[in-house]
Amino acid sequence: MRSFSETFENKSRLITRRMFILSSLKIAVFIGIICRLFYLQISENIKWRSLSDKNRLREWKMPPQRGIIEDYFGEKIAKNSQVFQLHMIPEDVPNLEELFFRLSKIIDFNERQKSNLIKRLKKRKPWEPIIISDNLSWSEFSRLNLFLHETPGIKPVVSIARKYIEDGSFSHIIGYVSAVSVKDLENSALLRKINIPGLKTGKNGLEKSLNEDMIGKPGLQRFEVNAYGKRIKELKFVEGTAGKNYRTTLDIDVQQFTSELLKDKSGSICVMDIYTGDIIAMVSSPTFDANKFVHGIDTKDWQDLINDDKKPLINKSIAGLYPPGSTIKPLVALSALENDVISPNTTTECKGVIELYGHTYHCWKEKGHGFLRLREGIKQSCDIYFYEVARRLGVDRLAETANKFGLGNKVLDILDEERTGLVPSTKWKLKNIGRGWLLGETLLAGIGQGYFQVTPIQLCLMTAQLANGGYKIKPKIIYNEQALQSTTDASREQFGQLYRNQENVKFVLDAQFGATNEPMGTSYRSRHVKPEYIFAGKTGTSQIRSITEEERELKIKQKDLPYKRRDHALFTAFAPYKNPRYAFSVVIEHGGAGSSAAAPLAKKVIKKVLDRQQLRTKYQPDLFQEV
Repeated sequence: MRSFSETFENKSRLITRRMFILSSLKIAVFIGIICRLFYLQISENIKWRSLSDKNRLREWKMPPQRGIIEDYFGEKIAKNSQVFQLHMIPEDVPNLEELFFRLSKIIDFNERQKSNLIKRLKKRKPWEPIIISDNLSWSEFSRLNLFLHETPGIKPVVSIARKYIEDGSFSHIIGYVSAVSVKDLENSALLRKINIPGLKTGKNGLEKSLNEDMIGKPGLQRFEVNAYGKRIKELKFVEGTAGKNYRTTLDIDVQQFTSELLKDKSGSICVMDIYTGDIIAMVSSPTFDANKFVHGIDTKDWQDLINDDKKPLINKSIAGLYPPGSTIKPLVALSALENDVISPNTTTECKGVIELYGHTYHCWKEKGHGFLRLREGIKQSCDIYFYEVARRLGVDRLAETANKFGLGNKVLDILDEERTGLVPSTKWKLKNIGRGWLLGETLLAGIGQGYFQVTPIQLCLMTAQLANGGYKIKPKIIYNEQALQSTTDASREQFGQLYRNQENVKFVLDAQFGATNEPMGTSYRSRHVKPEYIFAGKTGTSQIRSITEEERELKIKQKDLPYKRRDHALFTAFAPYKNPRYAFSVVIEHGGAGSSAAAPLAKKVIKKVLDRQQLRTKYQPDLFQEV
């Protein structure tokens, strides 16, 4: 039998062992807690701090302020205005359906918008903000802020949006901005770098061409929120960098006046400074309201635009292609004089019709003009006379002169929509059609028909380079003060000479004076009688189809034909005639005769431009006083 001491010793050892084990466990737990705290506080410090800040802080990138576009006198033609937007972070929304239901009671949020939003959500990360509406009314914006505690995950935002002149007079030149698309991101490294909710990018016109300079850099706003996501205080604000502003050469008064003249018509009017190359006005009609594209154009408006037969989305000034018709006759005459194939005294008889290899070629005047010299041929726009001039000249020499004076080439490098047009030649036809050139085609080229295709801005440039005495200029829309200074300091000879004998240029300009200011001239009825407004010009009628013999016998007039079968009406001019400064081109689609449809409009535009000449010259010096 064990003694009491042995029993006590055994129990003592047992208690000691248990205390050791318990102490060891306590130490292990303590060490575990210390390690865990170290892990959480030190190793995972950034993670948990971020999660904590995420619950407490909100950070938003703000779209930058886009650069302003102004006219020549500083009037804003594309500016920024305040708008109210609604943003959402999907991962912060507990229940999307509940949120959509609440929004439908607070703002204009219908099933179509809901469906569209769900499609967009599927393509975005849950933590990426998405815009529910980018053009809220003030009452909607106020109600959202009032019920913000009931709608977690959303944020009303005060932002800016593009605002354009609503009459659409600048829509084709300026273009418009809209939401950044996947294609935009693929094509631009800058957009991929700064892409944020609400960012707009230029889609066409100057907005697209100047996009990277005008877009600016985003700003940053950080603030503390409560448990409901409502802002308590702003912690940090980093202002974004505004985009670059641009001043154009355009005159807002002339542009809007010209646009109003073209209302309900389809066509173009261009005005250019014949020395600096400044585009004073460049209007295409019909036009559209660019503001509708900023927040996303609705289906009905879009369908109305694309189904309109007059093609309002096309900038006809630079992308519309037309046979130049008789407006090219001064250039044909100059080419023939420069190549010594005719002289000013070359005489031709016009009987109203000629026969050539079994084909009949008509003059616009049924009974003919009789015997004519070159000046009268231009003045009265005799087709028979210019058939003969073209036959002697040949299409290749005509093409060379036409290219020198700006036809068949882009005039403005800055607008992607611009088309080159077509100046035909023997090589061109062989290469593109695979057939040899025919003499009859040369005759048609001599009156601006056949394969010839030009844009209205090309006709304006052609006229400008004739009116300045035959010197090459570089047209521009963006005002460049340094370029103007270098132009002012230069002599005319430094512009680039386009003629061989300047007397030939002067002769052609004098003939155009006769066409407008002398009886029998084709634009005589549209002349100005006040000396300060006197101009010189050339009418043109661009045939879009062959006139049938039945129509000739019945003497059907253009106004009696259906709209789509009427010829295009054209007119080119320069003003004032003495010391000219501006060139003009007018194209009216299916307007009929240039003398009745285009010249009267040019007369009004010329007066408007000359009335504003004194104001414009305060901003730039007169370069040359005489041609």
